[in-house]
Amino acid sequence: MDMSSRRIFLTGITSLTALAACGGVPMPSTRSPAAAIPDDLRPVANSGFDAWVAAFRPRASAAGISDTTLNAAFRGAGFIPGVVTRDRDQPETSYSLEDYLAIAASEERLAKGRAAFARERSTLNALESRYGVDAEIICAIWGLESQYGERRGTVPVISACATLAFDGRRGAFFEKQLIAALKILQSGDTTPDRMVGSWAGAMGHTQFIPTSYLAFAVDFTGDGRRDIWSDDPTDALASTAAYLAKSGWTRGLKWGGETGAPGTPAGRTITPQPGGPSFTVTGNFAAIKRYNNSDLYAIGIGHLADRIGGAGPIRASFPPDRFGLTKQDRITLQQKLTAKGFDTGGTSGVIGPKSRAAITAYQQANGLPVTGQPSVELLRGL
Repeated sequence: MDMSSRRIFLTGITSLTALAACGGVPMPSTRSPAAAIPDDLRPVANSGFDAWVAAFRPRASAAGISDTTLNAAFRGAGFIPGVVTRDRDQPETSYSLEDYLAIAASEERLAKGRAAFARERSTLNALESRYGVDAEIICAIWGLESQYGERRGTVPVISACATLAFDGRRGAFFEKQLIAALKILQSGDTTPDRMVGSWAGAMGHTQFIPTSYLAFAVDFTGDGRRDIWSDDPTDALASTAAYLAKSGWTRGLKWGGETGAPGTPAGRTITPQPGGPSFTVTGNFAAIKRYNNSDLYAIGIGHLADRIGGAGPIRASFPPDRFGLTKQDRITLQQKLTAKGFDTGGTSGVIGPKSRAAITAYQQANGLPVTGQPSVELLRGL
């Protein structure tokens, strides 16, 4: 699979829109009770889906999937309406680098990252020794993909992939993922009830899609299973290290850093946000982008890794946003709205869906023109 297409498949568990919308509240882990799953993410009866599964079975058999595996995988599986809804209604909100880093390398994520690194230090160091990938980079990917294992998802992967393959909008892609998921089950690495993940089938601590799992997952614990779903993150972290190693990671080379900062290696310079800090990046930056083909993601991973390792925040300042507000202005706006009873879902300075809803409600309650957008005038009024 083309690595740049990986993010097409992911659900937004770690997307900036989703994180901003949920205000940093952790999603249930894979061991959460079934009651934690929203009603629209539970399988329901659908005759068209059943007919599609019947027609799919010969294609699965031709791909080497046994009847035993098929019967076990689809026992209890079904059409999930919420998967289709989420696939068709993915928000297109874009964030600046400043907003991205405010969430991706937030104080909460940093504190949890340092604690997780200390807790898994021996494993992470062993992975760095084996694969050559910096331990802090592995930890940062874990943090951004699932909040260090707290947000692994609860949706049955077979049902999710089958639903999206049946829906047809990206049918060929998701049928390929479904076949891969069935091969994982057939190998004995996990069972259908444990194979859960995001609404689009991304799985485990570092959110592997099934085809990436087949290509890169490893059994680092030596128990005979490549178990990325376990509460023990070892195999998942090892699989991520293997992914990066096979994607061109160079041992001993730093990903990059803020241009001019101490320790930043030589490389090419990029400026993702006009007027903001620039970054000098190396070939390992490109390796991170094989995991997620986004400059913001790769900078977020690199910066979070540096902070976990003890580095300080970005030195250069960011310019005011398109509304003329600085990050501190936006934080103050959120604090004032929250104090007046209009919940912004947090005070990170990122104006996401909850903040816009709070602004709308405040404007309506006070007879102001309803825009749902922040402004200097709104801040002054508050």
